[in-house]
Order: sequence, then structure tokens, then C-alpha cells
Amino acid sequence: MTSTFPNISISTERLVLRPLDEDDIAAMAEMMNDEQVAAWTSVPQPFTQDNARAWITGHAPAERAAGRGLDLAVTEFLTQRLVGVIQLGKTNWRVRSTELSYIVASWARGEGYASEAALATAQWLFTDQRFERIELRTAADNTASQQVAQKIGCISEGVLRNACIARTRAEDGTWADTRTDFIVWSLLPEDLEGAGEQLSDSGSFTSYSAYTDWN
Repeated sequence: MTSTFPNISISTERLVLRPLDEDDIAAMAEMMNDEQVAAWTSVPQPFTQDNARAWITGHAPAERAAGRGLDLAVTEFLTQRLVGVIQLGKTNWRVRSTELSYIVASWARGEGYASEAALATAQWLFTDQRFERIELRTAADNTASQQVAQKIGCISEGVLRNACIARTRAEDGTWADTRTDFIVWSLLPEDLEGAGEQLSDSGSFTSYSAYTDWN
């Protein structure tokens, strides 16, 4: 039997992580049409509202139903504005491991939202879901993503040479693929102790609960 992630909402001091819904379509499309997102992810460019709708209504539910992963909207607690997306993928239920990635809207960068959301997700995975390993992969030149990995307590395990396709702007304004390395990071339950204590001390992580309205 295929295991799947439960319907979940995770709350921190500043954020609510919840299932993506169709109200997020416009904000997701705007978020994905950003130079940094285009450079370091494989999302289509330009990213249209039809792309966002297909992700929210098709891709995300299919990934969860198949047991491969989970997509969560990251929203501000006070404004409910879409800050970003947390993704779990390539999940191995026997090993109890999954790969975590994050995208943050350009206007929300520099506020620590990515690390807060990623750390809360990791805490939920380790405590509620009894996972034993979380893996992150960051492009060699994506220093911002590497800083998030370090901040939440990840350990660098090595380099996958030439394993990543990034994108750069061509002279005509189009995007061109460029090959680079992946840095592989891991997070185990014991790695989270220091980061988790810091998060608890700041009051950032508060709760997680079933999200029964998500179909």
C-alpha cells in the first residue's frame, strides 16, 4: 500500500503553511515570473496563470495521492498573502526520507521566511511523520538557498558534479540552460536539535493540525 502525507496545516509565529488552492493562482503566477526563480528552478518561463492552475489542481494533488510528495502554500499569518511554496518530493516511505525544496516571492526575501517554513516542515516530518532523513539540493552558485540549508541545521554531504541545469539570460532576453553542480545537504532528527531549540525560543513554531477541507 502506498503511503501518503496527511492533509495538514502548519502554523508558525509569522506563517501558515497550508494546501495550495485556486485562490493562489494569480499570486503563484506572479511569484514564479521572477529572475531568481527562473534561474534556479525548472518552472516554465514565462509562468502563466494556466501553469499555476495546472500545478495547483493537477500536479500537487497527483503527487500527494501517489505518495511522492506534498506541496504547501506558505502564507503570512496576518495578511494571508502568498509568501512562497514548500515542496516535498522523491519520498521513500520505507527509508522514511524525502527531498525538501522552497521558493520565496521576491518581495518576501530577506525576512527569514524560507528558513522558518523549512524548519517548521522538518520538525513536523521528524516528530509527527517519524521521518529519518530530509535531503536538500542546491545549485553550486545559489548562495541564498545554501544559507537557508545551513540555517536550519543541514549538513553538506558532497557535490554531484554537472548534475544541475540552471538558466541564464541570453543577450536576446531569452533563457539559456547552463550546467552546474548540485550541493547535497541532509537533515536528520538529531541535527534539528539546536535549530529547533532556537525556533522554540523565538516562539516561531506553534502548531500543526489536520486540514480536513482539503480534497
